[in-house]
Amino acid sequence: MQFQLKHTKELIPLKKDSNLRTWLFWIVIIFITLATGYTTEFDVRKAILAMPGIFSFIAEDFLPPDITVVPKFMESLMDTFYMAFISTTTGAVISVVLALLCASPTSPYRVVEFTIRIIASALRNIPSLAWTIMLVPAFGIGKTVGLMALLIGAIGSMTRFFTETIEEIDMGNIEAIRSVGGSYWQVLKCGVLPQCYPGLIAWTLYNFELGIRASTIIGMVGGGGIGFYIQSTIKLFQYDQAMMAVLVVAIVVLIVEAASKKIRELIM
Repeated sequence: MQFQLKHTKELIPLKKDSNLRTWLFWIVIIFITLATGYTTEFDVRKAILAMPGIFSFIAEDFLPPDITVVPKFMESLMDTFYMAFISTTTGAVISVVLALLCASPTSPYRVVEFTIRIIASALRNIPSLAWTIMLVPAFGIGKTVGLMALLIGAIGSMTRFFTETIEEIDMGNIEAIRSVGGSYWQVLKCGVLPQCYPGLIAWTLYNFELGIRASTIIGMVGGGGIGFYIQSTIKLFQYDQAMMAVLVVAIVVLIVEAASKKIRELIM
């Protein structure tokens, strides 16, 4: 009985400390939110009052969408799909190699691991939109710029995703292969890749979904594809045509997401 009382007395301060930390956390979050809102001059009242005008503008100018223009931008839509697909598949192949070189279980040298992590982080943290703007002077406006921007972003992102997938594998199989004299390539072939295969495929499909969305935005700044068409129609105040293109892109994204989900269910 004395032990139970002593144990209870020890738990009370811990519970109080936990509640105090929770309250402090939310106070800090609220303070930062209010501070950033004040700094950016965000006014909730103005935003709410502006909503009727926004909906009115969309209803009057963007709706109904012009269905007759669908054949005009189908080629641009397919260019967007092709850019996302090529950048994803090419980036996945390059990223697998880079991930094997920078993941802790498979990296041959620490300096190689550190160098690739730094490069991948730099590629990943610069938005594809910024890459497009920087590449336009070199390649000009068109699909090449969009493809290169998507590829650079895909390599940066998938290298990190693949690296984390490799580092989460069961090391028991690898140690078993090494203990019987297995070479580096035999470890990769028999111990690493079989465990990583589902994760690599899942992350590749996820990046493809992101590529479809990103390629649309990239096209608006000179990367080609459906984004360039949307930007052109908006500049010409042809909002009903732009709305039709946006709706078609949304449908394509939903189809790609559904297909990716189905494929992931089959391989996982």
